[in-house]
Amino acid sequence: MARRAVGGTGVKAARRPELRLPALERYEGGGLEPDGDYDGVEFRETDFTGQDGGGARFMDCALTGCALDGTRLSRARVLDSVLAGVRGVGTRLAEATLRDVELTDARLGGTQLHGAALERVLIRGGKIDFLNLRSARLKDVVFEGCVLVEPDFGGARLERVEFVDCALKEADLSGATLKDVDLRGVASLEIARGVDRLSGAVISTAQLLDLAPVLAGELGIRVEG
Repeated sequence: MARRAVGGTGVKAARRPELRLPALERYEGGGLEPDGDYDGVEFRETDFTGQDGGGARFMDCALTGCALDGTRLSRARVLDSVLAGVRGVGTRLAEATLRDVELTDARLGGTQLHGAALERVLIRGGKIDFLNLRSARLKDVVFEGCVLVEPDFGGARLERVEFVDCALKEADLSGATLKDVDLRGVASLEIARGVDRLSGAVISTAQLLDLAPVLAGELGIRVEG
């Protein structure tokens, strides 16, 4: 189930996940397993540091306050699940699938999501440093009230993606493709590379003025007082 957020004129709004988790079974296992199958499980304050859950499937799960330092979750599938207050550096989610997922109040650094597929995902609150989304596919994704420091969207495809009350610092959009991307809710918009890829995005007048020096540089325009 998903609901469509309210969008502005000329840009299609993202569909947000609407999660209704069933009664969950408390996780009592010893650790993640590659290609493991976790259905209706609650992981609370679990330390997954350095563990390998590559190719695992998480369905109707809740991960609350879990440590994900160096956790390997490449090609994992996270479906109809909630991740709240997770933390970690170097979490590996390359080529993973996240669908109908809420990620709230995360504290992450160097998370590897390159080549991943995100659909109907809400990322709310928290701070994520050096997020790697190169060549990822984002459809119906909302970033709300969070801080993204040097996120890398290089070569990614973004469709119906919204940024609401966010800070986007030194973003890399090199080679990215944008369609119905709403950046008007970004309180602090900084684009380090790829400003020429903003076609398909909507920004505010104030943001246009802030980006004017970068746009002038990209177009080879010399501005003198």
